Amino acid sequence: MKGRARIYMASPLGFSEAGRHFYNSVLVPFVASLGYHVLDPWTLTDPRKIEAVQRMPYGPKRREAWRKLNRRMGATNQAAIDDAHGVVAILDGTDVDSGTAAEIGYAFARGKLIVGYRGDFRLSADNEGSTVNLQVEFFIHASGGAIVSRYEDLELRLRRLRAPRRPRGGTA
Repeated sequence: MKGRARIYMASPLGFSEAGRHFYNSVLVPFVASLGYHVLDPWTLTDPRKIEAVQRMPYGPKRREAWRKLNRRMGATNQAAIDDAHGVVAILDGTDVDSGTAAEIGYAFARGKLIVGYRGDFRLSADNEGSTVNLQVEFFIHASGGAIVSRYEDLELRLRRLRAPRRPRGGTA
């Protein structure tokens, strides 16, 4: 893992069976095959902790258990974004997922390269001048990234993360 650029995968695909299949069978393996270490938020929390809360009876104890677990998961994801060199953000849907949009905004504020993937052909923009929500699109482009419509095109857009880094404070 040392020396490999780390990519955080911002995505709502873990919420559905079809999404999980594409995400786990195609998208994550593809990004990993490019030589990147994938930071997958869907695997950063022990699933047994989630299942334990899901099994609790509905009511105040379950609600409080979710609140505590949500804070832990949010902090874990924040740390993973901080550790990443770049972010791949899945932009499919009639609107960009709110969690993915938040991760994009945070990654931009932390100076990360963000590349969006939108394989969904439905219209989802604020107007005909954009592909998705204009602020989400702004952050992606302002980070030096782009939005691609084929996952195979992620390779070209992530390539700059593989460029050799110049030593700090020394001569080149």
